[in-house]
This record gives sequence, C-alpha cells and structure tokens, in this order.
Amino acid sequence: MTPKILIKQTKDLTPQQLVRIMAARTRVFVVEQTCPYQEVDDKDLDAYHVLLEQNKQLVAYARIIPHDDGTSMSFGRVLVVKEFRKQHLGRQLVATTLATLARLYSTAPIKIQAQNYLRDFYGSFGFKAVSSVYLEDNIPHIDMVLDTTAHKNG
Repeated sequence: MTPKILIKQTKDLTPQQLVRIMAARTRVFVVEQTCPYQEVDDKDLDAYHVLLEQNKQLVAYARIIPHDDGTSMSFGRVLVVKEFRKQHLGRQLVATTLATLARLYSTAPIKIQAQNYLRDFYGSFGFKAVSSVYLEDNIPHIDMVLDTTAHKNG
C-alpha cells in the first residue's frame, strides 16, 4: 500500500496529527536513540510538516524550517516509524520533502545537520558535506548543503 502524503503547516494540523507527530519524534529521537533533549521547540510553531500516512497512522515524517542563518532552508526530524522501516519510505520522504522545498522556496539553498551514518544516504540526493563530524547531543553529525541553483540550471 502506498502511503498518503500530507504537507501541512503547524496551524493546519489536527490535534490528533500533532500528537502523533510529537509522540513519534519523541519515541525515535529521545527513547530509541537514548538521547534526552528538548525535542519539541519553538521552530515547530511555524514549520511545514511532511507526513506519510497509512490508514491514518503516521509511518514517516520530516519537518521543514528556515535555517538558522536566515538565508537558507532546512529540514530535519526525519524519521520512519520502527514497524515501517526497510520499505524505502525514508527515500520517498526525503524526495517529497525536497520537492516541497523546491515548490515553496524555489532556489533557496538547503542546509541540514545529518547524523553522520546517513551521510551517503543524503549524498545520494546531491547533498555535500561542508563540515567535519561533530557531536550534537552525543550523536555524530555532519553539516550538509544542497546547491539548489545547480539543479535548477543544470
């Protein structure tokens, strides 16, 4: 079964969708990764949320937000719910997220903080590493950038 794709701003989410998103994010990023940190933040207030759902159940998720530099866009909190992993939903989710960014923000550069073990995964979408590996919440990360102008003009 192909998941249903939903793209909504925070203000347009139903209370049920918002709770399912926050529960999934906490389960993956705090509980599964044994990483206590403030998972929900003020960036959620004005974010776009990319949801993949099956039978009204959240199966994959990403959050689109402005990058802290103020000139780029970013996405993160990328997850596939445990029971739905190994089905290539992460690839579908990132492709959908990038298409949404292209539609909403045209050629704004996209900068992400990727967990280092996913470097090749994001590289397959055209992202290039632009930092050394560093620890964020005790997890190895790397900064990556996608030059969207090269894709638009090439």
